[in-house]
Amino acid sequence: MNLRLKLMLVTSLPLLLAFSLTAWVLRVQQNKLTERQQTLVRDAYSQATRSELRHQVALALSTISPLYNTGRDDDDIKRLAVQQLVNLDYGPDGYFFLYDYKGVSLMHPRQPELVGRNLMEMRDAQGRPAIRLMIERAIAGGGFIEYTWSKPSANEQRPKIAYVTGLERWQWMIGTGIYTDEVDKIQRQLADQLTASLGTTLRWVGLTTLVAATLMLVSVLGLSISELRSADAKLTLLARRLVRSQEDERAWLSRELHDGTSQTLVAAKLLTESALARLPADAGSARTMLERAMARIADALDGVRGISHRLRPVTLDTLGLTSALRQLGEDSCSAAGLAFSFEVTGNEPHGLPAEVRTTLFRVAQEALANALKHAQASHVQMLLHKGGAEIRLTVQDNGQGFSAEAIDRSPKQGIGLRNMRERMNNVGGRLELSSDEHGTKVEATIPRLAVQRLAQAA
Repeated sequence: MNLRLKLMLVTSLPLLLAFSLTAWVLRVQQNKLTERQQTLVRDAYSQATRSELRHQVALALSTISPLYNTGRDDDDIKRLAVQQLVNLDYGPDGYFFLYDYKGVSLMHPRQPELVGRNLMEMRDAQGRPAIRLMIERAIAGGGFIEYTWSKPSANEQRPKIAYVTGLERWQWMIGTGIYTDEVDKIQRQLADQLTASLGTTLRWVGLTTLVAATLMLVSVLGLSISELRSADAKLTLLARRLVRSQEDERAWLSRELHDGTSQTLVAAKLLTESALARLPADAGSARTMLERAMARIADALDGVRGISHRLRPVTLDTLGLTSALRQLGEDSCSAAGLAFSFEVTGNEPHGLPAEVRTTLFRVAQEALANALKHAQASHVQMLLHKGGAEIRLTVQDNGQGFSAEAIDRSPKQGIGLRNMRERMNNVGGRLELSSDEHGTKVEATIPRLAVQRLAQAA
């Protein structure tokens, strides 16, 4: 797991945990609020309903009280009282009912088929003897009772609460009730509204969390990219300094070999030649040894000069990049017996920064070495082009090619190619390589803007 992903997880996980905790707390609070609201609504509705039922029964009693207070108990007066109660109607599901203390239905505006029947033992959907309980409650002075009864508007059994009271002299139980399923409907609507409100709140919280997480991730990405670019710039600068230090060390070592060791070997060779010239003609053994010493000194001198030239060619600093490349190609190819051609197009690249000259020279040196060692080529062509926007060096041979992908995948091969790419990257350039059975082409390109930046940095 890289650092960028770790930063994303560190910044986003606490936010997601906070959102999850918030959603859980909201859900718990919503459940508690729903329960409290339902309890409050039910209690408030129950109190209002009970008060309303008392008022309704009181209204019914006040309606028939003139007849009841006459003191008459005959059937005619009772029939008038029943007729007045029938006329007291308040909605499709609001009506009064009347039973005698034996359980016989005397009046039922919504279910006339029950009139005249003894319903004392009739039970509701829960098995409760509703009529018996209401009669007992009326005899005891009146009160409320909950049961289930057929609701006229729905033609289904629904829960109901009724208030009943008794007319002792006539042995009547009078009452009215209200179906309570509307309370459950209202409570369900309130619960649905709370759930919808919670869903809206959670969506807004989730959207806010998503926006915050996105902003945090973008900030982390921007910061990591900025830090990565800064680290890459520092690494590139360090690599450039390292290459420059290596080249300075090579230049110093080349000068030391050329000006120190080489001159010492030249002096030793001259002294040996002088000693050899002064030897008498008959000193055959000594002359042979001195001649061998001169040959070894000459070989050592050639070797030192070759090492000095490879470390830092003098022509690169004195005559410029073009002459150094031409000399490098001619010397390398002539020693190996290969044909060499060199071409310069565009304006002659004078005044290039030392890093650019050194980088292109090293790329050419490595490309020539690969062509001489591995390609089995017969001809090497080098092209140096200075265009308006870039400087491009091309080294191409006609030897046998190779698989660039296989070389890139192999950790033990392609070190020279990787070194060339790193050198080009350090100066802001690019290296392109193509190889097939017709030969290999290495193309190193440095944009003019990169050259200008290196010149300003120098």
